[in-house]
Amino acid sequence: MEKILLRFITLAYGSVGVLGLAAYWPTIKDLYHHKKASANTASYIIWTATSGITFLYSIFVLPDFLFRLVSGMNFAACITVLVLSIRLKRATGH
Repeated sequence: MEKILLRFITLAYGSVGVLGLAAYWPTIKDLYHHKKASANTASYIIWTATSGITFLYSIFVLPDFLFRLVSGMNFAACITVLVLSIRLKRATGH
């Protein structure tokens, strides 16, 4: 029973990572394709920093492949939104 529960939790955690990554897509699309400033830069600075620390933790402290994958995807998505948001603000003069 414990083994089944652990497998379920592992599958759920991986699924949450993929779902979380998909949740960034509308913002990335707004910023890149539609040139619509739909992201709060201050929030994404904080989220990028915290997800970056989490990713570093996964690499150096808790070497778990799934944790590395999920935290890495989240960090990549956050930094993508942050960079696109800053570039769009600079291009539009805001």
